Amino acid sequence: MIDTSRQAVADTGFIVALTNTNDTAHVSARQNFIRFEQIFLPQSTLTEILFLIRRDAGTATVINFLDSLYRSRLKLTCLNDQDIKRTIQLLKQYQDSRIDFVDASVMAMAERLEIRNILTLDRRDFSLVRPAKWDYFEPYP
Repeated sequence: MIDTSRQAVADTGFIVALTNTNDTAHVSARQNFIRFEQIFLPQSTLTEILFLIRRDAGTATVINFLDSLYRSRLKLTCLNDQDIKRTIQLLKQYQDSRIDFVDASVMAMAERLEIRNILTLDRRDFSLVRPAKWDYFEPYP
């Protein structure tokens, strides 16, 4: 069993920075990618990721990303009913902020998996939300 301190859940911006060598956050994303043994990638992030990669780097990069996904340490993970229910709760609770569905679903999955570490460039949203089971998420980088 992997220690949850060596696990993380990834958000869209982190993955985009990781795949785009021209992104200003690429180096720190790469360093943090190496830091964790297992990284869960909620399937809810995939559409945003592919849109942004295609916009910034083209279709060939999208194809390369998808082709390498199953060979990487990223574990593409579906949301389950519990995740959707918690996502709804978070969206209701934080509806006055700009937290969106994808961020809320990343948080919900992290809570279910009992993983505090979030790989994200969006420190604001992940610092704002208080998880149900502990005091805070640990955003990286």
